[in-house]
Amino acid sequence: MALNWVWVGFFVAACATAVVRWALGEANIFQALLASMFDGARTGFEISLGLAGVMALWLGLMRVGERAGMVELLARVAGPVLRRLFPGVPQGHPAQGAMTMNISANLLGLDNAATPLGLTAMRELQALNTTRPDLASNAQIMFVVMNTAGLTLIPTSVIAIRQSVALKQGLGASFNAADIFLPTLLVTFASLLAGVLAVAVCQRLPLWRARFLVPLLAVGGLLAAAVTALERLPAEQAARIAGTTGAAVILGVVLLFLLAGSWRRVNVYDAFIDGAREGFGVAVQIVPYLIAILVAIGVFRAAGCMDAVLGAIGALVAWAGLDTAFLPALPVGLMKVLSGAGARGLMIDVLQTHGVDSFAGRLAAIVQGSTETTFYVLAVYFGSVGVKHTRHALACALFADAVGLVAAIGVGYAMLR
Repeated sequence: MALNWVWVGFFVAACATAVVRWALGEANIFQALLASMFDGARTGFEISLGLAGVMALWLGLMRVGERAGMVELLARVAGPVLRRLFPGVPQGHPAQGAMTMNISANLLGLDNAATPLGLTAMRELQALNTTRPDLASNAQIMFVVMNTAGLTLIPTSVIAIRQSVALKQGLGASFNAADIFLPTLLVTFASLLAGVLAVAVCQRLPLWRARFLVPLLAVGGLLAAAVTALERLPAEQAARIAGTTGAAVILGVVLLFLLAGSWRRVNVYDAFIDGAREGFGVAVQIVPYLIAILVAIGVFRAAGCMDAVLGAIGALVAWAGLDTAFLPALPVGLMKVLSGAGARGLMIDVLQTHGVDSFAGRLAAIVQGSTETTFYVLAVYFGSVGVKHTRHALACALFADAVGLVAAIGVGYAMLR
């Protein structure tokens, strides 16, 4: 029901704002809203169409890994950690392997791999959701909220954009475009921790017990060790190593699946085709959910509601006498919740307007690299398995987003000013 009210609220707010703007003399405002609706529908279909090929690839590979027994093995390795966060998922279940691969792909910044792996995990979790298939299970909520936190070791796409803008601004090849990787990692970890704790409170998981806290501390320790090792290297070299490692790990997993399947005399080609065939069905199932949320977000933006929200926040900050240096980067964080492409455009605008090496420019890059498109993730992940009632997923995801945005501003002031 939460997404239902949010969806209706976007349209109501947009139409009410459009009426006011029309009364003030903006004759073309309704045409702008109508155009944004058609653009959102077209974009949703194009994204789903593009995802079909990727889904076919990864579902095919996952089917090979499943028949070769590798997904089950991966699930057993990650079991001690995932069992605490997902107590409703049986030990060794294929969902554990898919979730582990999805989280690893997110950590390594491999978005194209993370999404289909995440959708595969949702399908496995849905197989356990037999009581009310249209109601999100506790495990699905935890998994989706972890994805909205968007934990990433190296924000490679953001670094590439910063380097490109820096060259246009004449800063030269010596500009350190990867100097945001450590702040970004700290912010994403804070957002992830907030999301996990929020879901744990709602689901009454035993937070105070060592068996719950120790895995989180262990993951945090490993993360800190990786950051410390990378921090000793030049930032560009660290980004290159992380990117190469991520691609090598994924390709290694693919090769391992194929070799293990061949060793066990699995017809890997037929297994791949069998899994890939399901990818198209998943992509088609996503279309209506994705179009619905993108259309609502489009009219909300076109009506100027986002600008009004930002203006109100700016006035409140100025009234409180706080430093307003972060305000130019704030729209990126608010927009990222609604639209990844919109947030990317706003980040580029901040980089070009204020300078790629300015405080606002670096903060905008950190926000872009450390947050996820929450409504997109909710619509795609739950839509792929036909879940209509998301329970506390939206509230927990938005809480994680809010913590991440505040953490980005705090880390920015602590490390960049």
